[in-house]
Order: sequence, then C-alpha cells, then structure tokens
Amino acid sequence: MHDKYNFAFFDEGSKKEIRRTILKAVAIPGYQVPFASREMPVARGWGTGGLQITLVCIGQDDILKVIDQGSDESVNAVSIKKFIKATTGIKETIDTEEATIIQSRHRIPEEKLREDQILVLQVPTPEPLRNFEPSEARTKELHANQDYTGAWLMLFEQIMKYGNISTGADHTVRVNDRYIAVPSPIPKFDNPKMDNSQCLILLGAGREKKIHAIPPYTKVKSIDFEDMPFKVEDFSDKVCHECGSSGVFMDEIINRDGSTIYKCNDTSFCLKQKERGRLNER
Repeated sequence: MHDKYNFAFFDEGSKKEIRRTILKAVAIPGYQVPFASREMPVARGWGTGGLQITLVCIGQDDILKVIDQGSDESVNAVSIKKFIKATTGIKETIDTEEATIIQSRHRIPEEKLREDQILVLQVPTPEPLRNFEPSEARTKELHANQDYTGAWLMLFEQIMKYGNISTGADHTVRVNDRYIAVPSPIPKFDNPKMDNSQCLILLGAGREKKIHAIPPYTKVKSIDFEDMPFKVEDFSDKVCHECGSSGVFMDEIINRDGSTIYKCNDTSFCLKQKERGRLNER
C-alpha cells in the first residue's frame, strides 16, 4: 500500500523544511523552533507534531515502536502505527530495545535508550510560560531575558496551597542551564530519564507549530527550590502483580472486591519481564 504514496507520506520539500527545523532545535537545546506544520490525516491534538517528526526522520531500515501512556495497543498508538506502516512499509515492534525510532505519548519507556535510537514525544502545549502569559511576543521576550520568575511562582503557589509541589505530569525542566521547556505530559517519574540521556529526544507540537529538542548527553533539570526539591512518584514498595517488577512506574488497579493491585504501566516491558521469568523457571 505504501507504493501509492511518496515514502513517509510527505513530499521531499516538506521533509527538508521540517528537518532543517529539527537541526536548529538540536543546535539550541530546549529552544522552541517554529515550523510550517502540515495538514495530516489525523486530527490536531492527536499527535500530529510527533507524527510529522517521525515521518521526516524515518528511513527504510528503521524499526518503529509507538506507545500511548505506556501501551502499544491503545487507539492512538495503533492508528499512528497503521498510518506510518501504510506510507513506509517499515518493520514495527513492541520491543523497546529493537526499535530505532520510538514515538510516545505521555511516557518514556522503562528500558534505557541508546545512542542509535530517537525518542519522539507528542506535545500538546510546548510553551511552559503559557499558563500565566498569553502573549507569544511576551513569552519570547521572557525566554530571551531568561526571566522565568513566573514558572517558579507557579510552584510556590502550589506549595502554599498544598504544602508541596503538586504537579503530576509535564513538570517544567531547564535544559542545558538555559531555556526552560516542557517535557511533554510525561509523569514526573520520567523526567530524570531525560538528563544526560544517550538518545536524541525530539518534541513536536503540531497544533502549536513548534519543535524543540534535547540532544544526547544534555543536562536536564526539573525546576524546584533548594528547600523543596523535585521528587518523583515513589513506587519503591510496590510490586507488579503481573511480572513481579519493582522500581518502575505503576498503574494502580482497584478490583471489584475493593482490593488494590499494581501493574507496570509500560506493557511491553511487563511482557518481557514475564517472559524472562518463565525462562528462568525452566
């Protein structure tokens, strides 16, 4: 079916334009680079920014993995995989270690990513200052002056109201000691995985027409206060009901009888751990 399309859907001119944007984003870590976001056969808000990045980066020898909130089989993940498969014919996988390009919504895989892999994150709102500054011209000025008072003020308000930093996902990070940026709506648990990551991380917002990037081995620090340091969700005392893993991001599941169990959010990681357990039992 992919023979009916140009490889990876886009014409070569569109690919070059978006690739130039990606190169600029990599050259200036954390900086939001505007780009001419194309119309896609998917509704804006369903990952068109990440999808466009994947389509311009992918090659015939690449192996693709797509996940949505930890699952390889969600509607969003399956739809994106079908579209990319239809326009490229490339191989798909659910195995994080096998994939060369991983497109994700709301999660970074549990397994450590390598230098030969690209992680593409879908981003709904790329501007970390948007919650308190509606003007695009003004946010650009604030970034230029490194005036990020508002970002820390939002955290301070959370502490005053709840007694701690209450962000559950999309916790703002500072990249390479310069720009603050959104990490996409990943849980706080995944933020530390961005710091000095071996893989290239590309973040695309199709509706907002912005791309930003975190190159390999780049410093990424979640913003916090000295007396109120950044903390991730703690699953150290939880064990996956399916595979027995601990120390990973878990989903809490309440059974009909009221009992609570925990399960790995990363479904392919959980399956692999279960298979390893079966092999060890043999």
